[in-house]
Amino acid sequence: MSQNQQQFKYSTGVVAYPVFFVLFIWVVFWLQVRFFPVIKTFGVYPQKLEGLSGILFSPFIHADIQHLYHNSIPLFILSVALFYFYRKISWKVIFYGILLSGLITWIIGRPSNHIGASGLVYVLVSFIFFKGIFAKHYRLVALSLIIIFLYGSMIWYVFPVKEGMSWEGHLGGLISGLFFAIVFRKSVAKPERYVWQQPDYNEDDDPFLKHFDENGNFIEISEPEIEDEMPSEENTLNITYTFKEKKD
Repeated sequence: MSQNQQQFKYSTGVVAYPVFFVLFIWVVFWLQVRFFPVIKTFGVYPQKLEGLSGILFSPFIHADIQHLYHNSIPLFILSVALFYFYRKISWKVIFYGILLSGLITWIIGRPSNHIGASGLVYVLVSFIFFKGIFAKHYRLVALSLIIIFLYGSMIWYVFPVKEGMSWEGHLGGLISGLFFAIVFRKSVAKPERYVWQQPDYNEDDDPFLKHFDENGNFIEISEPEIEDEMPSEENTLNITYTFKEKKD
């Protein structure tokens, strides 16, 4: 089995990890609404030391059910694609993506409470799109085109086009995804190479090309004749069978 086939292979974790990840976010929201409303204040506060803790907590906190719903669906779909196509580096992309996008938000953000998993969603969209383009593998390029078709309109929200939306978190996620697409350059499947693309390929040893001359004309190669050899007396094996009648 080739390296690409091993990487593009379904496993339980491809769906299980995204399900548990999204479920955990819903549990946090339930705890926030039902018991601990203070959870909502644990977001990223830019340029404040106490706001640094929000880099880890903010992706799991949401303002309301609509905010949570809009982030859950793309987060699940993109996570499944990440774990299936980029299994070896999936957790690194998620963990470091949360850290880097949160840090960028903390640096460039307005003085407000920035919460929500949208920053991570932008990390995944950016990483999957750019990595597929850089890898030049036909499956990953196709995935990039699907991502841009489904979520291409999200690019507008890295600009301050809507009041009350953390465009800084979106921009931080976009930059982080592009950064990891460059950093993890060698950790993806390589394009399939044919025999004639291998560095040690020799045309003289190719059984197909032997049927053509230097001008490309077909040459009929006759198969060597095989002479029937009659077995000699020395090579003859005599087998004797003895039968014994069965008495009543």
